[in-house]
Amino acid sequence: MSFSDVPWTLSIDDFHAERVLGAKADETISVVVSAQNESLTIGGVLDAVRNFRPEGVSFVDELIVVNDHSSDDTATVAERHGARVIELSGPSGKGEAMACGLAASHGSIVVFLDADVTNTTMEFVPRLVQPLLDNPTIQLVKAYYERPLLNMPSGGGRVTELAARPILALLFPGLGEIRQPLAGESAGRRELFEKTEFESAYGVEIALLIDVARTYGVHTIAQVDLGVRRHRNRPIEELRPMSVEVLRAALERYGVKFPIAD
Repeated sequence: MSFSDVPWTLSIDDFHAERVLGAKADETISVVVSAQNESLTIGGVLDAVRNFRPEGVSFVDELIVVNDHSSDDTATVAERHGARVIELSGPSGKGEAMACGLAASHGSIVVFLDADVTNTTMEFVPRLVQPLLDNPTIQLVKAYYERPLLNMPSGGGRVTELAARPILALLFPGLGEIRQPLAGESAGRRELFEKTEFESAYGVEIALLIDVARTYGVHTIAQVDLGVRRHRNRPIEELRPMSVEVLRAALERYGVKFPIAD
């Protein structure tokens, strides 16, 4: 097991829509969106996914929203915007929702998106799947982007910069090159996801990175530039539980044992 390699990185200018369309061939693409009380933004996310229709043909074969116990009308809005809605029946959590969406989907390539992004574009999905279509050795693709904070052009992603990237750089060096390890925008091959156990809640993204690197090597991970990502910025007090889950998932994979909670 080695984390000395570096991920394959594609810039904003490396996207070639015609090549992606030609390379899709017999691959089928499922998009899974996890959502909890995101009725204000999920419609825009789904419309962006559905709007990439070269020559009038949908690039995405399946669009699923996993409704994570929403108390608003997220499910109704999602259905209105063309998604098949799956209700998460078990415990609430991002990892749980992703596992549920995977089980309900059928595509050979599965793309995960977040529901709270306010500027999703129709190129998000084709950009994410391009490395999988271009290179058969790539197993997992993560997005990277600039993250504004309030009125500032950058400064978002505080858990990423203060927890996730430092611990990856220290304990799993190759993964320290992943610019947005907690990005909710990712894509991978169905075979990969079906062999992977999704970590619960917010530990899912960093755990997936480490597990893929450990099993297949860092060189099988790619990251693609999606430009700027705008979403709801959480108050700082809401970030501590997220940071705890991220650090726990990483440290457990490094071999640290934690006391069993009562």
